[in-house]
Amino acid sequence: MTTKRLALFAALLAVPSTPAWAQEDSPAAAEASAPAWIERSNAYTMELLHTNARFFPEDAAERGLEEYDGLVRDMGPDLAERFIAAMEQQRTRFQTALQQESDPNLKQDLEILLAAIDRDIEGTQLSERMELTWYDVPQMVFGTLNSVLSEQTAPERHAKAKELLERYTGLYPGTQPMTELAKAQFEESRGEGKIGPFRGSVEDTLPKIPTYIAGIRELFARFGVEAPEALDAMERQFTEYGEWERATILPVARADFRQLPEFYAFQLKAYGIDLPPEELIARARRSFYEIRQQMRALSPVVAEKFGFAATDYPSVLAELKKQRIPAERMEEHYAGILNQLQQIATRERVVTLPDYPVNMRLGSEAENAASPAPHMLPPRLIGNTGEQGTFVLTTGVTSGSDMDANDFDFAAAAWTLSVHEGRPGHELQFAQMVERGVSNARVIYAFNSTNAEGWGLYAEAEMQPYEPVEGQLIALQHRLLRASRAVLDPMLNLGLADRAAAERILTEEAGFSPAMVKQEADRYTFRSPGQAGSYFYGYSQLIDLRAETEIALGEKFDRLAFNDFIVGQGLLPLKLLAKAVREEFIPAQLAR
Repeated sequence: MTTKRLALFAALLAVPSTPAWAQEDSPAAAEASAPAWIERSNAYTMELLHTNARFFPEDAAERGLEEYDGLVRDMGPDLAERFIAAMEQQRTRFQTALQQESDPNLKQDLEILLAAIDRDIEGTQLSERMELTWYDVPQMVFGTLNSVLSEQTAPERHAKAKELLERYTGLYPGTQPMTELAKAQFEESRGEGKIGPFRGSVEDTLPKIPTYIAGIRELFARFGVEAPEALDAMERQFTEYGEWERATILPVARADFRQLPEFYAFQLKAYGIDLPPEELIARARRSFYEIRQQMRALSPVVAEKFGFAATDYPSVLAELKKQRIPAERMEEHYAGILNQLQQIATRERVVTLPDYPVNMRLGSEAENAASPAPHMLPPRLIGNTGEQGTFVLTTGVTSGSDMDANDFDFAAAAWTLSVHEGRPGHELQFAQMVERGVSNARVIYAFNSTNAEGWGLYAEAEMQPYEPVEGQLIALQHRLLRASRAVLDPMLNLGLADRAAAERILTEEAGFSPAMVKQEADRYTFRSPGQAGSYFYGYSQLIDLRAETEIALGEKFDRLAFNDFIVGQGLLPLKLLAKAVREEFIPAQLAR
């Protein structure tokens, strides 16, 4: 994926999730009763959405702006220059508004929008100055069509998939094939001193092209959208594009996965990590040790429950992974776990939950190729009338791979995965934001990986005591993984460790399969460098705020009230979230 898209990455990460909506408390109802400042904030946010949509209409359509259905991104000449100019004009408009508005909440939202614009501009400028532009077009096209052709997208919008594919292939009047536009973007980006993409990233994408082709054909067949000419053109163009990548991109690709330090520092900041990477490493190392000790203490208890001979945690993990769930029973099993979690969270007053089930399904081969990790597929964020998000359980393995991926399909793993992607993790996080009338700025533009994934990992910790001991052990294993990520991602990208060392730790210490270890190492080196540490950092900031609040309130601390307040704030940056807790939640609770 080209780093020019980094400027708009925040709302499109595989980690984000978006909810199913309760019929009795619809987004329309929430908007009708929204305070005046939210209405004004949403109007400003809509301005920025429309400005972005001039360049990336697919993103706007996915969020719910139907007027952009069927339109495709701008890939014309001088794209970076034109995008920056549009963002700078929007920034001037919001800076003026910030001086004129008086409501503190509205001013905070304008600051969120201005910060998003600044990130867009900085990321685009860095990319334009430092890197050659390479697009993984087949993955990009599959991702868009997979969002449009979904059970959670209104059926009347499915027909636009034909227009989309015709525009991508140049069959629609006035358009050119996306593959040819991508080649032109690459040629335009050539310049002295610029670096090419990491060779391993390019090599990873090439064998997946047939999988994306098959996946797109499967989507059109499943949803009954007839577009035979466009599908045939897509297959020809993608195949030829792969040949061009081998001939043109691989020769200029760099052998070293590490990015330039300035760009890696920007990525950490963009993902929400606002401390030096060396400090992140030090904190995560200490946490790694503590979590590993907890696993060592718990594994004999699990071994006794199941009659395992060995009691060390790597052996116990290996035995648990033998309790695999057949593929045909996977969705049923996860649905049962999600139902139990809903009941536990309600009974224990962990957080307020909706009363409708979470959608969950297995990923397709093409989804496995595009997003190896389990994730939520979001429905529209704006104007939702009942569309639901979907928890997609991917295996990390595509057809032709001989790697055994046994990290998600055994019984004990279903607990913590269901919490993180479902409830009370990401699915709840986004559902409650919209149902409670959180402003669009806080739903869309305040999003970063640290605040989103921090809640997901916090939710895992909240539910862990109520899970069976084997589920608790896997919850600890996944927390160990998050600490490992916060150590290994920066160490790899700062040149303090090599890939072999990272793979050893993930295999021998964390206990993951070869397929999962490859997926993780790919993540740190080329899929999304800088993002992996956001889980640990967001979680550590959130639990520190929780402890601070407990101390301040003493006997008046109410976990349900605290967690509901956190969810109700939307995806505020963590510093603003802490400010809200200190200045709003704590005083209100003390006054009870």
